[in-house]
Amino acid sequence: MNEPIVFNPFVPSYRKNPYLQLKRLQTGDPVHRSDALQAWVLTRYDDCQLVTRDVEGFSSDARIAQATLEAAAKRQGITDAPMGLRLPNPGRVSRRLGEEPTVIGSDPPGHTRLRGIVNRAFTPRAVEAMKPRIEAITAALLDELPDSGTFEAMEALAQPLPSIVIAEMLGIPPEDRSQFRQWSNAIASTTNLVQSPESVQRVQETTAALVDYFGTFIAEREREPREDLISTLLRAEDEGGRLSRNELLAFCILLLVAGNETTTNLIGGGLHSLLANPEALAALRGRPEAMPDAVEEMLRYDSPVQGLVRFARNDVEIGGKQISAGDIVICMLGAANRDPAQFPDPERFDIDRPDIRHLSFGYGIHYCVGAPLARAEADIALRAVLERWPTVEPGGEAEMGGTFLIRGPQSLPVSVTR
Repeated sequence: MNEPIVFNPFVPSYRKNPYLQLKRLQTGDPVHRSDALQAWVLTRYDDCQLVTRDVEGFSSDARIAQATLEAAAKRQGITDAPMGLRLPNPGRVSRRLGEEPTVIGSDPPGHTRLRGIVNRAFTPRAVEAMKPRIEAITAALLDELPDSGTFEAMEALAQPLPSIVIAEMLGIPPEDRSQFRQWSNAIASTTNLVQSPESVQRVQETTAALVDYFGTFIAEREREPREDLISTLLRAEDEGGRLSRNELLAFCILLLVAGNETTTNLIGGGLHSLLANPEALAALRGRPEAMPDAVEEMLRYDSPVQGLVRFARNDVEIGGKQISAGDIVICMLGAANRDPAQFPDPERFDIDRPDIRHLSFGYGIHYCVGAPLARAEADIALRAVLERWPTVEPGGEAEMGGTFLIRGPQSLPVSVTR
């Protein structure tokens, strides 16, 4: 008999390269029951697409799973039914907001209403209007770097660019951006599998600070609207009315992760992929118009969002395995994007790969509302790097970091000459 396949995302090697373990799962046990996570781990493209598409069968709201488990426990006469390991759940924010659901942590009809409102801030026209400003911010960041030498690309470009863009969208003044970044790092830690009491306390304190900070901003914009995202959302009307104060606060906090950390990792991870594949980098120098397609391959090859968490509403069978109502299901998008049944030769980085229908932005009604902005920032940033320096090479060994659900370089030394 074959030995059971073990999935252990807690080992240091997983953070460095999760695809080795994920490939073993995909080949030998694609619908895997993880005792360590107390969850189902899906690694095939079709299975992940199915779950993320089926909002009737799989919820994005953790309260659904909790209610289902409590009802089942009650039927069995169990008064205390723990859910096991507390999985990361960036779709909900703090107790300070009454566990307010966000657009990524809610189901219809609530999700439909929230999505209809926030969509208006990220229309193609709105993103197109932002491109000149993104280009100017990128140029200013690159102007601080040497004509020739080595610099740390995460600190110099990948981290500050999305942070500044989101801060300006929200109307955050320049003097507060350093604090803004620290808050972002703290909130992103909620996507870790295991959190110490100290980290939980830090996140709670950070959220409280953000609620106070954004609360002041919202009050100011209610009195004197400006041309920023908060004012836009305050004006937005939908069939269900405007966003409530708590909904708006929750959305602002969500943007710290969804619009900041993930785009940082797309830019850094994309540059890392180009440095590791110099033939692709050279090809883009000759065909800069191919950068949008290259960004799609970067998203597929090393997805900034590695997984999405869903909760089964009913008993269901996937891949011959019985999943029970209330079970946690983790769709490993990074693995799905390397499924050979969907992408021939998936381990190869190919900027000319046709029909790249990756799942890095999710699928269905929860498809990332900020996807056009993330694509625009990555395209502009990476194109600017190649245009500025005729030689761009690794300046040392990159260090991969992130959490269980978010992946990207922790550090990325780059050597350039002009």
